[in-house]
Amino acid sequence: MPLMQAVPVKLAEIYVPARYRAALDPQKLEALTASIGESGVKVPIHVRRDKQRYVLVSGFHRLEAVRALGGDTIQALIVQTPLR
Repeated sequence: MPLMQAVPVKLAEIYVPARYRAALDPQKLEALTASIGESGVKVPIHVRRDKQRYVLVSGFHRLEAVRALGGDTIQALIVQTPLR
């Protein structure tokens, strides 16, 4: 079975569900922004595709840290979620 490979995804194409936005921890974001600024994103975020965009599955603080650093893309694993 092939391993998943991270691909660059534009931040502007990623929708962040409200439940993640409500959970923003400013201290965690600050520390992560400093770390990513020094050594880059070590673990890709997870997104899923919907009809017109990507939807964040995990990695909200990493996404926001890259955004705070002025990035326009982030490495992401595109995952499939079960149909409801």
